[in-house]
Amino acid sequence: MDVLVPVLKSHPGKSVLVFALIFKLIHRLLQRLPVPKVVKQDDFKSWKWKNLSVSIVHSLLTGSWALTCSDSLWQPGEEWHVQTGRGTGERHTTVHVLVWPEMLRNLHSYHTPLSYLLVCVSTGYFVHDASDIILTGHGRQSWEFLLHHVLVISCFLYALFTKMYVAGAVVALFVEVNSVTLHMRLMLKLACAQSSSVYHVNKLINITTYLTFRLGTQSYLTWYIVTNYTWLDHALYFLIAMVMMNVMILIYFYRLLCADFFPWSKRSGRPNGPNNNHSKKFPCD
Repeated sequence: MDVLVPVLKSHPGKSVLVFALIFKLIHRLLQRLPVPKVVKQDDFKSWKWKNLSVSIVHSLLTGSWALTCSDSLWQPGEEWHVQTGRGTGERHTTVHVLVWPEMLRNLHSYHTPLSYLLVCVSTGYFVHDASDIILTGHGRQSWEFLLHHVLVISCFLYALFTKMYVAGAVVALFVEVNSVTLHMRLMLKLACAQSSSVYHVNKLINITTYLTFRLGTQSYLTWYIVTNYTWLDHALYFLIAMVMMNVMILIYFYRLLCADFFPWSKRSGRPNGPNNNHSKKFPCD
């Protein structure tokens, strides 16, 4: 760790590309796993299944990492880097107490080697996923994901190059806890397993983690930017990005509720018939 992180900080762009290639390798390895027959019969579903498989790996890794890469891993007397003030410089500070709350209180300038590495790894995944969507020709069907990825990549790259908002990026990755069940839900729908007990259990866990880890996290990040707007670096850009993502997750939350808990409201507002092909374009509904 003492050798790796300084190298990442010296070459953040190249480091992100390396992790993107690693996720590309994971994508290839996961293709060897069996796929449900109903998924194989549709090209879009087949691609989506493989794409979601990598997404679940990323969510399991980064979601648990974000929650556990707290500073309680650092023992009293050890040192870590923290940018003070408004990003004017760095200094060494000695840890004498557990400073996990600092990760939540100081989203602007606080970071540890583990948190920096986490953001680097996650940015690599989003670069891989965005390139996979574009290069496979599924940009139109997945434009929502592309927009989300562009916002995330831009914010994370800013954090990696400036070493500011790294803690904010780590907190933002709390949403990946919900992404595990969210991606599992999509895969079960692709496999036409909506009537299974696994789907029903997962949808309850999914809505719970959506409220706590996704809506809760986004609310806290938005509150932090608004209350500290006057002194945060490039606060306007991050506020705009946050508002855009908030709108997206609220729309998705509405669609999620309609699909899993109030299906009659969705059917009443969507015409039935052979011309309705939204299920293929948006399997997340």
